[in-house]
Amino acid sequence: MTDLTLPTPRNFNFSQVTFIKSAPTLAQAPDDIGIEVAFVGRSNSGKSSALNAITNQNSLARASKTPGRTQLMNFFQLDEHRRLVDLPGYGYAKIPTRVQKQIEDLLSSYLSQRRCLQGLILLMDIRHPLMPADWHLIDFSTQNSLPVHILLTKSDKFKRGASQAALLETRRALTGNPNVTVQTFSALRRLGIEEAHSKLDEWFNLEDEAGALHRLR
Repeated sequence: MTDLTLPTPRNFNFSQVTFIKSAPTLAQAPDDIGIEVAFVGRSNSGKSSALNAITNQNSLARASKTPGRTQLMNFFQLDEHRRLVDLPGYGYAKIPTRVQKQIEDLLSSYLSQRRCLQGLILLMDIRHPLMPADWHLIDFSTQNSLPVHILLTKSDKFKRGASQAALLETRRALTGNPNVTVQTFSALRRLGIEEAHSKLDEWFNLEDEAGALHRLR
């Protein structure tokens, strides 16, 4: 008799994440297999700090003092089949137009061509959410049925009431986007890490579920 039971979802240990490589182009990225979850956001949205907090490591992702300096895709391995990806920050007006275009092209090629991409962690400063470039990414993801989980970073800048109000307002603005979820987050105060872990666990468990379903066919 065929066992129809799906695997018990795993809670992954994100402190075991290790750096693999940096890549300036998609051709130099790791093989397009397994599952990837990518972190993306405007420059100075706190992306590196969030990655470090989520993995409980001080310097896994190196935060630059100059927004817009990181222009590579950085790949980190959770296990043989699962990776986190730190994508270049976008939207920093003070970098040369040529460099902005290179970053936009790199993001476009990764998001449109990377088949193993399971979801996007989209980071936004809670004080400036849903800027035009953020909406562009959300619209692209919606059109391609790519799940998005938004971290409203630097929530420690607000008191609790104001932070919750910003969260509710963002959720209202996203009504009609069923594949987009939102939470507040503070790397400084380590707020929202468990919720972020739960979303990552959900996405990274999909490979085990897919494998089980394939074996049942």
